[in-house]
Amino acid sequence: MGKAGGDTLQGVSETTLWTLHNRASEAMRADRLIDDPLAVSIFESIDFDFRKFGPPTLYHPLRARAFDTELGKYLADHPRAAVVALAEGLQTTFWRVDNGQLTWHSVDLPPVIELRRQLLPQEPRIRTVAQSAFDLSWMDEVEATDGVFITVEGLFMYLEPEQVYGLIGACAARFPGGRMIFDNHPPWMSRRAQHGFRLSERYTTPPMPFSLSYEDAQAMTSIPGVAGVDDIDLPAGRGIWRVIDKGASRQTRPALTLLHFG
Repeated sequence: MGKAGGDTLQGVSETTLWTLHNRASEAMRADRLIDDPLAVSIFESIDFDFRKFGPPTLYHPLRARAFDTELGKYLADHPRAAVVALAEGLQTTFWRVDNGQLTWHSVDLPPVIELRRQLLPQEPRIRTVAQSAFDLSWMDEVEATDGVFITVEGLFMYLEPEQVYGLIGACAARFPGGRMIFDNHPPWMSRRAQHGFRLSERYTTPPMPFSLSYEDAQAMTSIPGVAGVDDIDLPAGRGIWRVIDKGASRQTRPALTLLHFG
């Protein structure tokens, strides 16, 4: 059986191959900071020139670990929760955190969902929804009785602020008592990425217009239904990523935001 083709993904959807490259490259190291054998397996099953993304970086593996940690805390109190992964891409979070009881909803555009169906194991508790996160009909598929945890990994930075705040408000209104976690960049990074980050001579990321300072994040309690905001650090990494974790100001480094819906 031939390899799956990665060239079907374009624009923001293509960035899932970039993040996969970084997670799999880290997971293949002897001193790896994330254990993700499934990422390695699907990385090796895709026909795509990953070298276009340049050298691998630790940001995406560390981000994945932080998401796992916060999701694991919620599942400890809500073991039968519904987890909704918006714009999930080729993330393999389910297989790292599954407790045997949760229900998983994978929401992404049809080309991404098709690639997931080709590459990832079929699981009875994973429900795939092939549509945009902004088509809010995905909410009708979510049974919220036992809690809802929404992950938005690697999406918001590519959106306009009004899109981000609108989606957060819709989720807060529909799932009171739930949580949402997302990653974000400080304003200076957004300014530098107005035309995208150039990773190599062959690849530039899509523009990243959305940013969030610490103060901006805390002010999200002004969104109806958002009752609390936690600022989450990335775990310590190697090299510059250890320096960033230990010494950089929240205003100058990437961070994660965890929202509590009232």
